[in-house]
Amino acid sequence: MGKTYERIDGRLRTFIEEQPLFFTATAPLAGDGTVNLSPKGLRGSFAVLDELTLAYLDFAGSNAETIAHLRENGRITLMWCAFQGPPNIVRVHGHGEAVFRDDPRFAELLTRFPDVDPSLHGLRAVIVVHAELIRDSCGYAVPYLAYEADRDLHGKRFAREDDATLSAYFEKKDHIAVSLDGLPGLPLPLPPSSV
Repeated sequence: MGKTYERIDGRLRTFIEEQPLFFTATAPLAGDGTVNLSPKGLRGSFAVLDELTLAYLDFAGSNAETIAHLRENGRITLMWCAFQGPPNIVRVHGHGEAVFRDDPRFAELLTRFPDVDPSLHGLRAVIVVHAELIRDSCGYAVPYLAYEADRDLHGKRFAREDDATLSAYFEKKDHIAVSLDGLPGLPLPLPPSSV
């Protein structure tokens, strides 16, 4: 039933790029640490960079667990599942990193997301994932769900922030600069945005 792939191309790449929703999972090294699982949406905020490299835009939110875990150990799993069409689940296991706004690679990475205005969403970083194991499975138990549209609430909320007010917002939150488990999270204050 399940198959292992050497690269992300062809039918597999098309499937991944067509999904309006995916999930990220990370965990700290500590055995009693908090496992984090996050849904990610917003069309255009995900990109396949090459056959073994993927990236997504990391926007403002109430915590920074993924960033903290990636800074500590880099382990990450991405998952897509088909809510329409033939049943399918794809998981990419690998290592990732948060490319922050002051990284020389940041501006070039942003060019890979031409359909999203990152200034509307409080962009914090670009998460880059290097695939080490790519597998699919049947997805027979995944329900049919209809995608209607992206919610516009996130953009409406964070479009009114500039670099200073966004940093102030993050500094007030308990789990942005430091994770739930006390790991370093998002470096603050945010460097100036070039977008």
